[in-house]
Amino acid sequence: MRAEIIAVGTELLLGHTLNTHASFLSRECSELGIGVYYHITVGDNPERLKEVIRKARERSDLVILTGGLGPTEDDLTKETLAEVLGVELVEHPPTRRWIEDLFRQRGVPVPSGNYKQALVFPQGTVFPNDRGTAPGLAVTHEGVTYVMLPGPPHELIPMFEKQVKPFLISLLPEKEVIHSQVLRFFGIGESHLEERIKDLIDEQTNPTIAPYAKLGEVTIRLTAKASNVQEAEERIAPVRQAILDRVGAYCYSERDETLEQVTVNRLRDRGQTLALAESCTGGLVAQMITSVPGASEVFKGGVVCYTNEAKEWLLRVPRNILDVHGAVSMETACTLAEQAAQRMDADWGLSVTGVAGPSPVEGKPVGLVYVGIAERGRPARAYRFTFRGSREDIRVRAAKQMLFLLQERIKKGELTT
Repeated sequence: MRAEIIAVGTELLLGHTLNTHASFLSRECSELGIGVYYHITVGDNPERLKEVIRKARERSDLVILTGGLGPTEDDLTKETLAEVLGVELVEHPPTRRWIEDLFRQRGVPVPSGNYKQALVFPQGTVFPNDRGTAPGLAVTHEGVTYVMLPGPPHELIPMFEKQVKPFLISLLPEKEVIHSQVLRFFGIGESHLEERIKDLIDEQTNPTIAPYAKLGEVTIRLTAKASNVQEAEERIAPVRQAILDRVGAYCYSERDETLEQVTVNRLRDRGQTLALAESCTGGLVAQMITSVPGASEVFKGGVVCYTNEAKEWLLRVPRNILDVHGAVSMETACTLAEQAAQRMDADWGLSVTGVAGPSPVEGKPVGLVYVGIAERGRPARAYRFTFRGSREDIRVRAAKQMLFLLQERIKKGELTT
């Protein structure tokens, strides 16, 4: 099945809105075995959209259109498609009732423009939208299937995962199970990781190996087609093990979990607690931890000690350490971690101090970061790192490095007890 994605919206062309749908939908289609051959962005102009649709139906079996399903006059995606196909839209009573109920709950009348969102394709498929007023739609015409999705990501993504993905699977000629497993890595770059497993990637057939990189991390998604989930997992298992044999030291999760989720889960499993002292990350680690449901079971709290005065007054870093070694030092990192754990009666204290930029501090270069870890009953230890990138890159890399170090220390403790 050949597919292309058409993103509709003048704001995309002007650069006011980032088109994240193309990467999400391409990745999802790839996992289903659907090849995406074209990404097209077009403004809210009916004539240009008609031209794009006519070209798409000549070369693709599946055309996914995002955006342009709203209530305003320039939201014309389905109307334009209907005109190209020579189909007249009809009202979908369940959608009309949904829209009316939604506005009734808000205590305001339904704007006249919203009623057009209840118009759908006859003989088509309607994907209800529990996050908004615009349903998703699908229609097959002369051998080409068109799928229309709302533009807002918080509407599009859950709609795709819950409704559109099963719909697309039903279109595939082979009724096979498509099953994925995820490996997440930290501390190794995408190019170095791929170099270590290049032969496995070159030889991939079923399962497929798909590496994805983001700041400081690499994710590998292994996807297999089989007659059932068990058979798919059996196909994935030897490839998964071959990857772990080579780069397993960098793997922090063999499931689709973030560093903060892994950290919270490891602490919870051991019945342990955490306290933070953050300088250059400015509370970013606390934000990451508290984004995990159930974090309150393990997270005692954190102190953002950005200045020397805050380090001295709030976390009792001795003035002589600050004067002799500086705020950005192993000695300060250790003291911060110890004091955070002691003052909040936590099993673990985690600290960070460094130079995020744009200028050096204390004669120390941008990117220099120290992470301190203190475990109850043991002396604190500090780790030195040098990160590259923008100020925000350094902050994010430092925050992730802290969580990676902590969960690794917890894991080693589990192995030795």
